[in-house]
Amino acid sequence: MKYELDNKKIEVIIIKKNNKNTYIRVKNGQIYVTTNYFVTKLYIKRLLDKNKDSLRRMINNDKEKNEYKNHFYYLGNPYDIIIVPSLDIDITDDKIFVKSEEYLNKWLKKQTEIIFKNRLNLMYNLFEEKIPYPNLKIRKMKTRWGVCNKKNNNVTLNSELIKYGYDQIDYVVIHELSHFVHFDHSKDFWTLVYKYCPNYKKIRKSLK
Repeated sequence: MKYELDNKKIEVIIIKKNNKNTYIRVKNGQIYVTTNYFVTKLYIKRLLDKNKDSLRRMINNDKEKNEYKNHFYYLGNPYDIIIVPSLDIDITDDKIFVKSEEYLNKWLKKQTEIIFKNRLNLMYNLFEEKIPYPNLKIRKMKTRWGVCNKKNNNVTLNSELIKYGYDQIDYVVIHELSHFVHFDHSKDFWTLVYKYCPNYKKIRKSLK
């Protein structure tokens, strides 16, 4: 089934299940509709018509996610990767010249460690509250940007954060450090996050 939105035809994948409700999501530029066995295409089209604004938002979010997946981002900026065997690495405004992809990955891992450690130090020194200096762990995570383990004094940061700017990295660090004071997401917790990151709501949206 095809659906036209803003003069563009979009593929609609219909998944029939024994559902009471109908669910709409967008993935890789396609609309997925999960619905009951007895729901007709006409009903689905009318449902999509009623939710055009939501569809636009989902399509835009999906597009942004795919851009991050398909491009090399470093500290919030996209780069074209150009392999030049005769040099180690050189970064210009929008290009990274590097001798190999393997070398780039090693360089990126090292930069991630240096930058995350530096931002952790800076954010930690902002805190007026008495909190322990955490052990920094870095690993790739699918569903979380950071984790605070109060028992072991560990703060784990998602390695994918290196694709974003300092504002996003600092927010996640502040978020996890705040958990040493409030180990929940209560009003007091968010008040503390706001104290050190007043625009945290805007930054959170940029990370979704």
